[in-house]
Amino acid sequence: MQTGVLRVLRATAASWWRHKELRRTGQTGQAQRRERETVLRDLGYLKQAALLPNAHVICGEGGTFLHLGWTTVSTFAPIERFPLATLAVARGTPFIDIRPVTDVIAFANLPRVTRDGSDDPEPSGPGRSVSLTTYIDMVEQLGASITNDPRPCRST
Repeated sequence: MQTGVLRVLRATAASWWRHKELRRTGQTGQAQRRERETVLRDLGYLKQAALLPNAHVICGEGGTFLHLGWTTVSTFAPIERFPLATLAVARGTPFIDIRPVTDVIAFANLPRVTRDGSDDPEPSGPGRSVSLTTYIDMVEQLGASITNDPRPCRST
């Protein structure tokens, strides 16, 4: 594991208000334990982001989401203030920036990305889902920008 990744995760965990409050009240041991747990959890998320076929980060006006199959990690902040998502993108996870999308109705009507990488036999109707590459094709037509594009011959 890269030292820089650990440094960012440790600094992020130490900056959480709850951990700072524990330190302020003299509960340093508990703060350190919780920070370690947080770092280990976030390392697990980064590992999943690297291994899962449909893992991706999406950022819009409502915040930033790290989609990991059946797990989603999110914040109301933009990606610039979400170190875990920034690290995932830096390590190669596809990033879909939907902040430039102006047609929110069309975006809301897009299917979801399949959770396990399989193709949905019924790609229309309520609850429909598509592969990540198909989803990227659709959202790109609405004006989204893509980083770490997983489609063949397309990477920015």
